[in-house]
Amino acid sequence: MSVGTPRATSHSNGPVARSIDLEIDGAVVSAHEGTTILDACRAQGIDTPTLCYLENLTPVNVCRVCVVELEGSRVLVPACSRKIEAGMKVRTDSERVRLSRKMVLEFLGSTVDVTLSDDFARYAHRYKADAERYGERAAPAAAGQRDEAIAGHHHATDGASAQTVAQPVKVDNELYVRDYAKCILCYKCVEACGTDAQNTFAIAVAGRGFDARISTEFAVPLGDSACVYCGNCIGVCPTGALMFSTEHEMRAAGTWDESRQKKADTICSYCGVGCTLTVHAQDNEIVKVTSPLDQSVAQGHLCIKGRFGWKFVQNRKSRRKDG
Repeated sequence: MSVGTPRATSHSNGPVARSIDLEIDGAVVSAHEGTTILDACRAQGIDTPTLCYLENLTPVNVCRVCVVELEGSRVLVPACSRKIEAGMKVRTDSERVRLSRKMVLEFLGSTVDVTLSDDFARYAHRYKADAERYGERAAPAAAGQRDEAIAGHHHATDGASAQTVAQPVKVDNELYVRDYAKCILCYKCVEACGTDAQNTFAIAVAGRGFDARISTEFAVPLGDSACVYCGNCIGVCPTGALMFSTEHEMRAAGTWDESRQKKADTICSYCGVGCTLTVHAQDNEIVKVTSPLDQSVAQGHLCIKGRFGWKFVQNRKSRRKDG
């Protein structure tokens, strides 16, 4: 089966993509030059797990759950970013691959609250990952404690409990919350805030080792940072660490119910760009807005107006009545 960059036709302005052969799990397949191992695997119906990968972002291969075994390579390679080469022999489900994925999932599951990630739960079940074997979790950090960690200054653990990134939720604006107890450091939010989408660079990774965390400059509140509240970081977050305030409040109240929600696509009316909005409504009230990754205008990214500028729709009582 041939995958990857489409072949150029007589109407195409680009060069013809060269098709090359490789072996995946014992089967010889054909794919176009420039295709990643992940795309080649997906074209064969191989469900390769990913947590830090997203189609509209540059691969940063940090989660390491997509690793595969490549003949001749000393280490497992990330399928999301490694480009295919002629004659490659790839194994996606070897014992070594399964053990590596299992350990990564256990490390994450023992330190991070991943209860809102359906993908994580599915992968953990597939690889029989048991995060509980690392023991009870350590006590959560106090508000701001992890922000004060200094790179290279490590503290001794009690040796009996699993270290955790648990900490209070950061609520410093009316649009979205940052619950870094759920952050797996996938870097997606950093990429969306940077060159892949917004070019604002309001957040980055601070610290090293277990103290690494997503932070604004000098850990200032969002209102004092370079954040423009586009919410693209929310749109790419895989675990619920970044969440609409509406969703966060409804979950806290026990009223959030996706089975009762309806979705409808529309075009944002704020400007002439024409971004597609997916409106999520529950009980006839809009609860959040997302955007499809495959829409050609902005590839799932929005501005503050498109993502958050919908509350006026619900202000029905203040509407002027005729007569």
